Amino acid sequence: MKTFKCGGIHPDENKFTRHLSIETMPMPKLLAVPLIQHIGKPAALIVKLGEQVKKGQCIANADGFISASIHSPTSGKIKKIENHPHSGGKFVKTVFIESDGREEWAEGLNTDEIDFKKLSLEEKLKRIKDAGIVGMGGAGFPTHVKLSPPKDKKIDTLILNGAECEPYLTADHRLMLEKTDEILKGLSIIASFFPDGLKIYIGIENNKPDAIKLMNEKASPLGFEVVVLKPLYPQGGEKQLINAITKRTVGNGQLPFDVGCMVNNVATAYAVYEAVCKNKPLIERVLTVSGMAIKNKKNIKAPIGTMFSDIVDYCGGIASRTMNLLISGGPMMGKAQYSFDVPVIKTTSGILFIDEIKLAEKKERPCLRCGRCEEACSVNLKPWLLSNLAQKDVERTLEYGLNQCMECGSCAFVCPSKRDLVHWIKYAKVMNANIKAIGATERQ
Repeated sequence: MKTFKCGGIHPDENKFTRHLSIETMPMPKLLAVPLIQHIGKPAALIVKLGEQVKKGQCIANADGFISASIHSPTSGKIKKIENHPHSGGKFVKTVFIESDGREEWAEGLNTDEIDFKKLSLEEKLKRIKDAGIVGMGGAGFPTHVKLSPPKDKKIDTLILNGAECEPYLTADHRLMLEKTDEILKGLSIIASFFPDGLKIYIGIENNKPDAIKLMNEKASPLGFEVVVLKPLYPQGGEKQLINAITKRTVGNGQLPFDVGCMVNNVATAYAVYEAVCKNKPLIERVLTVSGMAIKNKKNIKAPIGTMFSDIVDYCGGIASRTMNLLISGGPMMGKAQYSFDVPVIKTTSGILFIDEIKLAEKKERPCLRCGRCEEACSVNLKPWLLSNLAQKDVERTLEYGLNQCMECGSCAFVCPSKRDLVHWIKYAKVMNANIKAIGATERQ
């Protein structure tokens, strides 16, 4: 089993839903579709209040180089357009669509499957861009941009990320079991953008033996190599995955293409297949609903814009009165939510309803200088020092690699003093960004 060179932790996996097939959730009556579901500039709205839309119709165009289009997940009427809570923690301009129950597709979308080999690179890239595909592992980087690296960056290694190292989450695992052929076609489409001789790997943690077996059976004849990874968090991080499989190191300030690599998530590859082969935009996603406080744990395919409250209803409601944490994503890098009126977006990999955490017992104590946070850090930082500087001399955090931190939470997980290390690192990033912006304004 391969793994990355430094740090990492192995929290309880809690993969309760690994054996549960993906269920398709019924279309809710009202969907809330945010105009930003990706890294970069928000999409530009092109529909109006009261307008009738078809399923898959573009309702907001990509606005700029790093942006992604947004589409209607259903046919119906634009009920309202207003700022609404977003899983990222802000209020975002959101389009509310009332479903008419007919599920009529816009013309030319969701067609019979075609052979992607008959399309030119330009046609494939256009379909991916028009479909609004973004990285669905959590980052949300527009895929059409990722597939167009600078001409001086030579990609010789392509990695499909099937690690899914976060506890609880099993959506990618189920996709690999239930949509194997489609994922491999998506991977082949991605590979077609790069020269012959490309090395193609599929990284899967050893705790998914059924996915490893099935993927290996179907990927080997295509020349793709399945790499078995040690179950270790954050194995699914781009830098960690590249290091585990190729032994290359993505340095400070570098991106994967600087070391000749490209990484794409399993769900992204599936979305690429649907976009290119069926002209289907990204209007739904597979996610895990789990945690001890929800009655029925599930893997579901839900329309983008589905409210968390509708998912609670579909899963039988809350099972425990002691629920004290609602998380969008996994327990390590996901974000706590203050409302059930938050919609599913393109990067929603899971929704967790947690009751086993006793928040009253989480009392922060002074740093012991034990060094456990350093040992756990997979990018070789000193989290204890970054946290201290964030509170006293925030600009100096940049000297100690602040921006290398991927906020994976490993340091806080192992800290015996229960220090809010990631909180202070995030705070330092925001404060330094503000200082930089103020300085730029003053220079103007």
